[in-house]
Amino acid sequence: MEEPARGWLAQDPDPDTRAELSALIESGDLEGLRDRFGSKLEFGTAGLRGELGAGPNRMNRVTVMRAAAGLAAVLGPGKHVVIGYDARHKSDVFARDTAAVLTGAGLHASLLPQPLPTPVLAFAVRHLGADAGVTVTASHNPPRDNGYKVYWGDGSQIVPPIDSEISAAIDAVGPVDRLPLDGPGTLTELGEGIIDDYLDAVASLPLGDDRELRVAYTPLHGVGAATLTGAFLAAGFESPMAVEEQREPDPDFPTVSFPNPEEPGAMDLTIALAAKYGADLVLANDPDADRCAVGVPLPDGTCRMLTGDEVGGLLAEHVITHTTGDRMVATTIVSSTLLSKIARAHGVRYGETLTGFKWIIKAGPGLVFGYEEAIGYSVGSDAGLPVHDKDGIGAALTVAAIAATAKRTGRTLLDLLDDQARRYGLHATSQLSFRVHDLSLIADAMRGLRGNPPAELGGRRVTGVDDLARGDGGLPPTDGLRYRLAGDARVVVRPSGTEPKLKCYLEVVVPVTGEMREARAQAEESLESLKHDLTVRLNL
Repeated sequence: MEEPARGWLAQDPDPDTRAELSALIESGDLEGLRDRFGSKLEFGTAGLRGELGAGPNRMNRVTVMRAAAGLAAVLGPGKHVVIGYDARHKSDVFARDTAAVLTGAGLHASLLPQPLPTPVLAFAVRHLGADAGVTVTASHNPPRDNGYKVYWGDGSQIVPPIDSEISAAIDAVGPVDRLPLDGPGTLTELGEGIIDDYLDAVASLPLGDDRELRVAYTPLHGVGAATLTGAFLAAGFESPMAVEEQREPDPDFPTVSFPNPEEPGAMDLTIALAAKYGADLVLANDPDADRCAVGVPLPDGTCRMLTGDEVGGLLAEHVITHTTGDRMVATTIVSSTLLSKIARAHGVRYGETLTGFKWIIKAGPGLVFGYEEAIGYSVGSDAGLPVHDKDGIGAALTVAAIAATAKRTGRTLLDLLDDQARRYGLHATSQLSFRVHDLSLIADAMRGLRGNPPAELGGRRVTGVDDLARGDGGLPPTDGLRYRLAGDARVVVRPSGTEPKLKCYLEVVVPVTGEMREARAQAEESLESLKHDLTVRLNL
């Protein structure tokens, strides 16, 4: 491993990773070198994401410059790329390196003026008529990680075969110290106007007329606070109360063990803030603000955090009732089936896609709303979607509008959820995840499920199985299994696309004929039974 390490060292422009690599070589740390050079980060439909450090299996300046050179080769000279970045370690450096490589290859690069939410980049690509976009972010990954996400000219994340074309072009890139960085391209450093244009777009969403609402909010040390506050003020809302300890960007995320609003403990400070000041609503963005978590404060000082499926159902019905014409709403195979029933009841088209917003956005014409259960939403109007990706700012603003309208009549989002449950049945969802250190365990588990499929789960008979790897269900092939269960229940099992996890997505539907608490208790019991059987069955 020492020879490729020395070759990497010779081209590395970063003194930090040069020092790291030199120390490994001088100490003869073969395990450390093997970890960095035994494999490489693969460029896929989510771009690149990984731990910061030296070598091809890490995020670093060489890896980023190679990715930029591959993108430049696919696009060709004269094309226009917008570049954004968050506030993680090295994000600004990686963004500047990307701009230098692109302009050196004869492309035009537009650089966002500061660390900004990912949806601002996705908006800017279409707004500026660019051919592609890049944002440097690792979303809600741990502090040690960073990533590189690529968008195409329609403002959505790349899908096959473009990802494969870029990957092949990256593999063909030689040493980065030979790349021209002073070529015929041009660099434009964008001003605050692009942020104002984004704020105008999200403030024009169908928000209704009610604005009286107190919101407790956290950006979780990410880049969402200023943009979200600007959006609320532009739409006529009171500025949200932000958790002071988490308001400013901090790449070390010091107050949380994991910078993801869905993780236990991540929302504690926000819930305490809501209780202290009597907030009506709790909101959070993940660090790059493309996702939105929602909670309803309770009288006892606690908070009921809503699932992504619950928020998706509320947003969907709001958007449908505030738009007209031939419309579509869409979600993924692992999200709740509630959206299909809402669409049918309102006479709008429904689309179901593979996981990931890159697929949701391509569900079909007339798309006015899309969501995924992992608290990602894109909210539109009669004019369409302002952002062709998940947008935690626009979603937060729209949830606030729904909550403000409910507040006027003495109600909360929880009352609206009960209304939906009575109309469509209580659609209760949950997730079970198994994190592994050895990825072969996931492959073995999937192979075992296919070779010896369960006849029963959670006391319910398996009535049908879709092997998603064969393209069952009319979707492109993907590694996953969908079990249809007696009594209107469903389980989807799939490997995570971004983490070493096997994920199980569970849903049970309970008709509400009596007390709501009884229906919820029944649903919870059924979900726990499914979790128990899957845990025993998978044995991970």
